[in-house]
Amino acid sequence: MSSDDTASLAYLALLLLLVAGSYFLASRARLGQVLTQAAIWALIFLGAIAVYGLWPEIRSALVPTQQALMTPEGQAVTVPRAINGHYYLDLRVNGAPVTFTVDTGATDMVLSRADARAAGVDPDDLAYLGSAGTANGLVRTARVTLDEVALEGIVDRDVRAVVTDGDLESSLLGMAYLQRFSRIEIEDGKLILTR
Repeated sequence: MSSDDTASLAYLALLLLLVAGSYFLASRARLGQVLTQAAIWALIFLGAIAVYGLWPEIRSALVPTQQALMTPEGQAVTVPRAINGHYYLDLRVNGAPVTFTVDTGATDMVLSRADARAAGVDPDDLAYLGSAGTANGLVRTARVTLDEVALEGIVDRDVRAVVTDGDLESSLLGMAYLQRFSRIEIEDGKLILTR
């Protein structure tokens, strides 16, 4: 910590002491009530710190995520429906984590420019020779072959995909990838992919 930081911290501590001290002096007639309120605020502050520190554990307990299962039919991956009604799968593309929106209306696995870059594909060096119709109109696409795509231990190599030059909020997991599974079903708000 620099000397300026130390001086600023000391100034803030003195200011806090001055404000707190003047408040206690002004309300010494009802000191018990003031101390009770201070204790309540301290507990609220400590609770907020605890929630912030434990948020990943709390979130995983409240919002279930995808998981791998062994079933009599084979290896399966289940994912709960998101609050917006979509299904999202977290895959590793060339080792990079990528979140996909499951889109049975999409033909291909479609990578956004950002996700392509994260997976080691430079979208600026691609030839955008194809096109795709989206809700926002036509976008140009470039075909790529991904070295490896992994979903909860299920690994595929040399996977064909496209990179779009349009704006995508999330990459799309279309039928070209989904058809690699022997069974796709939706049951009780969960998408189940079985291979």
